[in-house]
Amino acid sequence: MHVVQSEGEKSRGPDPKRGGPIVVRDVICPGCADLCDDLQVTVDGDRIIDIGVDCPGAKAFFLEYRIEQVSPLVRGTEAGWEEAFKEAARILTNARYPLIMGLSATAAEAQRRAVELAEALGGCLDVPYSAFYGARALAMQEVGESTCTLGEVKNRADLVIFWGSEPLETHPRHLARYALHPPGMFLPHGRKDRTLIVVDVRRTPTAEEADCFLQVRPGGDYDLLAALRARLKGKELDCTEVASIPVKELDSLLERMKRCRYGIVFYGTGLSMSRGWEQNILELLLLVRELNAFTRFFVMAMRGPLGYGNAAGAFKVLTWQTGYPFALSFARGFPQYNPGEFTASELLERGEVDAALVVGADVLSYLPPRAAAALRELPTIVLAPRLHLTAQGAQVFFPTATYGIGAKGTMFRIDRIPLRARQVVNSPLPTDEAVLLQLLSRLHDRHVDSALSAKDELRVSLRRLKGMRGLR
Repeated sequence: MHVVQSEGEKSRGPDPKRGGPIVVRDVICPGCADLCDDLQVTVDGDRIIDIGVDCPGAKAFFLEYRIEQVSPLVRGTEAGWEEAFKEAARILTNARYPLIMGLSATAAEAQRRAVELAEALGGCLDVPYSAFYGARALAMQEVGESTCTLGEVKNRADLVIFWGSEPLETHPRHLARYALHPPGMFLPHGRKDRTLIVVDVRRTPTAEEADCFLQVRPGGDYDLLAALRARLKGKELDCTEVASIPVKELDSLLERMKRCRYGIVFYGTGLSMSRGWEQNILELLLLVRELNAFTRFFVMAMRGPLGYGNAAGAFKVLTWQTGYPFALSFARGFPQYNPGEFTASELLERGEVDAALVVGADVLSYLPPRAAAALRELPTIVLAPRLHLTAQGAQVFFPTATYGIGAKGTMFRIDRIPLRARQVVNSPLPTDEAVLLQLLSRLHDRHVDSALSAKDELRVSLRRLKGMRGLR
């Protein structure tokens, strides 16, 4: 059996001339946003037969990998690549206000091309789950974020809190690899050196393993966080419980937070999707910031669901390229940022966009019903490795290689550390980046003509002004 240890020539995929299975070590798994980089993937021809870890996310990503479609589809019928590119270019060229969305299951290189395409088209650009990620971004823009890396959590965090998050569902190896069980540089005994606290509206599997579980009343997160901040500042509360949590338990939680050497709060959609939205996250960020007057305390968002391993990369690339993390419009020739106005679900519900390009996400699986119904009525172009729900209804579908299996690319972990996903099998399909570049090249002539017509319109306007006001 041949073993590939590092990225290099072998990262292009196994040599088809070599017989027998191949083991590729240190493979990154984009099955969730933790991007675990310790997999040993066994490849036999173009099949992945083992991954070396017991993780449902990794198993679904690698062991269920298959190429469902080799040729593009135009209106549900197989077509040549040239025909598909022409049809896609026609849709985008005729659109007055197109929407580009998705980006969470593709590489940073493709995300960058999506920004470039949105700017060239003068359209809108948004990421999935903006109801959650948008709340986090809005809160961060208000007060900032005290954060760290997963390596620091593993080596230093003796108090770990999960608030509105179930890591065993969204990040299956998070507890075992980073947050709870592994021995660290300053925590040599692993689980014995750590305290685990879970705050949630229901008793989750992680809560069963916790040292302390606080079952908060649904919609009571803001009240609980505000009470913790008040008690931290020494203020008395005129009640015996807050959000179904007795004040004595509240004080006990606060004392644990103040006494720990290094604390971390991982929060999820349970916090942002309840009443209060971004205000819940804002209160948490403020609490963590104020705790740093007593000890070292940090906060990190848990990104989900499974299969969307580069959601952090979408925000990083959009911010790096435009200055804004989501909900962008290039209609005026420069990026405008306005959550609510330029968020994909709201744009679709108001009927403001007339075409859609979906990259790296099955958007119909998470859009609100009205927005999903509106998307089904639009001419849609989808780039995806599989014929998922959104791809099945697309006017043009481009099958693309899966990053981390059939293609290599850059992805960002939940702590915003960039990692290089490897190619472990050969794929006959192009990458998302290659397809977007081809679309850009076909739109180039249109925008040269548009630029010329804009100059002509400006000359006409100046002539009119001269005639009306005597300008010279």
